[in-house]
Amino acid sequence: MSRTLGIGLAQLAAIPYAVEENRTRAADAVTAAFADGAKLVVLPEMMGPGYVVDPQRLLPVAEPVPGPTTEAWAELAMQGGGYVVGGLCERVGDVLFNTAVAIGPDGKIIGHYRKTHLFGVEKQAFSPGDLGFPLVNTDFGLIGLCVCYDLRFVEVVRLMALQGAELICVPTAWIVGFDELRWDAEGMSPQGRVTEVQANLNQVYIAAASQVGGHDDFEFLGSSILIGPRGNRVIGPLPGKEEQIAVAPIDLDETTRAQSRSALVTPRADRRTDIYGVAVDGRML
Repeated sequence: MSRTLGIGLAQLAAIPYAVEENRTRAADAVTAAFADGAKLVVLPEMMGPGYVVDPQRLLPVAEPVPGPTTEAWAELAMQGGGYVVGGLCERVGDVLFNTAVAIGPDGKIIGHYRKTHLFGVEKQAFSPGDLGFPLVNTDFGLIGLCVCYDLRFVEVVRLMALQGAELICVPTAWIVGFDELRWDAEGMSPQGRVTEVQANLNQVYIAAASQVGGHDDFEFLGSSILIGPRGNRVIGPLPGKEEQIAVAPIDLDETTRAQSRSALVTPRADRRTDIYGVAVDGRML
């Protein structure tokens, strides 16, 4: 089993409520990333209907899981022989969720996640996620899923990393609101800086693909990134105002090596689990 694989980030501008057009835009990006050597492609948050929060307009275009968008992504995954991770608006009855899915090369949904931490006006449209933080078995290793604002909560990446996740895939629509700064001198958004720290402290890869551009309600920051388990940038930040697709290889064995920085600096082993821990489903990690 190879532990080296290509990761693709698809930084895209989804059109509000235009689900079919956005499916086409996503399909073109995923196809291009697979052709460039990706084995796993991450699409942005809410790529299905675009990042919008009007529940009355979302209800007619929201979808079940599985549904038309996941079926379209399944076809792409099978054609490309890889994995697709992306965000959509899921409908269960009249309840809406900000959802991410992972689809394998056989076209099956292998990961289903509903955003746990809703940001700002999302609380007026979506219900909080109720599926926990799924860990997904793949041909190359264990991956985790979360969405955008989840990265602001240190427990999220930590609990997945401690359960064996080596790559965290994060569909995002990074916007202003938490921080006043948009981009720093290196073109990195504050959200990207948080991602660097999280990857380094937890010795995992984090692949975050953001929406870019904007519409009347939101300005998206782009600056999608792939960060390594020592906080090193593998991809990005991608441009703050332009669509872009980027692919780079990663070695998942680096997540193990990163857990020992020297003979006396071993971040996982140095945890004081005798006096604290992270609880998941009644288990202490």
